[in-house]
Formats: sequence, structure tokens, C-alpha cells
Amino acid sequence: MSYLKTAQEKKQLCFTYLAFMLNGILALSIGSLLPFIRDAKGLNYAFAGMIVSLHSVGNLFSSFASGTLSVFLGRKKSILLFNACYALSYVMILYGNSNVMLALAFLMTGLARGASSNFANYTVNSLAPGKAGFLNALHAMFSIGAFLFPILLTVLTRADAGHWIYACYFLIVMGILSWILYFLIPSAEAPKEKLEKKKSDSSVGFFKEPLFYLCTFTLFFYLCAEQGVIGWLITYFVDTELLSDSLSQLMASVLWIMILAGRLTVAKASEKVGKEKLLLIMGVGFVGFFFWLLFSKSTLPIVVGIMGFGYSMAGIYPTTVSFCGRLIQKYSMAWSFILTMASFGSILMPMIIGRIAEHAGIAYGMSSIVVVVLVDLALIAGLNLYMKRNHEEICEK
Repeated sequence: MSYLKTAQEKKQLCFTYLAFMLNGILALSIGSLLPFIRDAKGLNYAFAGMIVSLHSVGNLFSSFASGTLSVFLGRKKSILLFNACYALSYVMILYGNSNVMLALAFLMTGLARGASSNFANYTVNSLAPGKAGFLNALHAMFSIGAFLFPILLTVLTRADAGHWIYACYFLIVMGILSWILYFLIPSAEAPKEKLEKKKSDSSVGFFKEPLFYLCTFTLFFYLCAEQGVIGWLITYFVDTELLSDSLSQLMASVLWIMILAGRLTVAKASEKVGKEKLLLIMGVGFVGFFFWLLFSKSTLPIVVGIMGFGYSMAGIYPTTVSFCGRLIQKYSMAWSFILTMASFGSILMPMIIGRIAEHAGIAYGMSSIVVVVLVDLALIAGLNLYMKRNHEEICEK
């Protein structure tokens, strides 16, 4: 907090952190709820994969649209508009009586999630440009929300699986609270000279920057793996009978507890260790523990695999975003394009897994993630090399 100069900046940061924690609860609940929704609505793998992908479609659309719309409405009005979709979407999941309504609800959860991600990452990067610690702390708040919901769902459904509907009521309340928090966040008033600079740098010159492509595709393949694992992990354990229903839900919380621990570790370590080195270490662990998890067939190795995978993947997204700090400052549209293009990964992978699972089984569907984690590691290595070779030039810019 000492990096921030004014009380308003500190308030902006605190409220953004709190709102992003609720975003973790609301956005990541769909993976935990999916098995219950499938049973209650009688959905097949292919349709379940499609609606998870629709969540990512909404995420992609609003990641770009909320940034663009903010130019006309302002960032605060834009986030309030999109964030209202959270509460409404869970009302539709509860009371919708058709697959079309269910698909629309999942799309709307993505609309709210993408706008929240755009707003939060932009705000923190603006307050502390290029500071990996601040961004990892932001995403640590998301992790807190993400691990709390599966625990709540497990408690609610232990006696009766039909009690998942009470979890939806809880999510409706959290959606309303999230909207209130965004309403209370102070609007950032940029100095006149900053506004003038933003106007002169509103071009798409970032398309000529190699850093733009390295960051975007690193995030693309990371999101392929993240959304593939998070969206299908519980279903994978339940349907392969590797774990019981309640233990499968608990594993989702274990995953996010380790992601929280990892992000806090990276936030602290980034003060002393170069973020290039940290990113490469995380990338190696990300791949290694995914293979461990995939080949684990009993409870203890599965737990170890999930803990290692969550801890390793934790800082990849925020640390990669921190490399984009210069681009985001220089080009006002850069972040919307990075987030939008990267989000295609979270759309494609759940759908691919669902299609493979429908024809060959969920185990083969999950195995398809091997390809994307290996490609992501190669891109992390490329980003690492580029940053080392161009460090002085980047600092000058």
C-alpha cells in the first residue's frame, strides 16, 4: 500500500480487491455446480461442455466490450451494467425451464466475469503499473472466493444433493453485493496530461510489438488449461469414480487454496526474485504436476497432484499480465485486445473436452489438456528469453 500516494487510490485498490474476491465466488461456481445441474436438468457431456464454453464466450465478449464501452459510458457505468448479469444469471439457472434459458444464463455469468476481470486488472495495473506483487495479490483475492464456494456447496449438499439450489440463492445475494461494491468504488479521475497522452496512444500500434503476441498467446494457452481443468475437474473425478462426490468438491477447494498460497508466495517472492525467473519456474511446475495429476489413480497422489498443480499455476496469469504493463500504459486499447484474444482459449478448451468426452470418455477429454500445457511452457520460455534480451530497450520505452 505504501506505493500508493493518496487515500482515494488506496480505497480504489481495497474495494477492487473485495469485489474481485466476490468475482471468484461467482465466476468459479459453475464448475462446482455443473454435476448438479447436469443431473437436475438431464444434460449430456456435449451440451454441458457447450454451456461452459458459453460462459467463456460471454467472458471474451465483455472483456473487449466493457473496455470499449467505458470510452463512452465511463468505466464505472460500464462495470455496473455488466456486473448486474451475475445475480440475474443465477435466477435463470434456478427457474429457467429450457436449455436455451440455461445457455443464456451461463453466457451471462461470462459477461459479468469478463467485465470484472477487465476492470480489476486495468485498475490495479493503472495504480501500480508493472508491479507483479499487486497483480498477484489481486488474483489471490479471486482465489479466496474460488475456494470458499466448493466448501459451502459440499456442506449444503452432504445430506441431500437437491440442496444445490440453496447455493444458487447464496450466489444471487453475492451478485447483488458485488454490484454494490462496484458502485462504491471511487471513480478514478486522470490528470489532464494523462488524458491527452491516452488520446495520442489510442492506436493499435501494439500489434507491431512482439511482446503483445508473446503475452497474449501465453495467456491463451494458460486459459485453455485453466478453464479445461477447473470446468471439468469435479466431473472427471465423479464420472471416473476416482473420488466420491463430496471428496471431488473438496478437491476443488484444495486446488484454490493452493492457488491462493501460490499467488501470495509469488507476490512476496517478486520483491526479491526476477519475474522472468519466477514465471519459468511456475511453467515447469504447471506441466509437471498436470502429468502427475493425470496419471494418479488413488486419493493421496491425486491430492498431491492437485496441490502441486494449483501452487504452480497460481502466478502464471498475473505475472504474465505484469509484463504487459508498458503496453497497457502506452496503448489504451491494448489490454482489451490481449484479454479478448486470450479468452478464446477458455472458450475452445471446455468444448473440445466435452466433445472428446462424449465420444471417448471424460478421461480422454482431460488428457487433451496435455498439448496445451506443453505449448504454454514453450511460450513462457520464449517470453522469458525475449524479456532478457530486450530488458534495457523495454525499460527505456
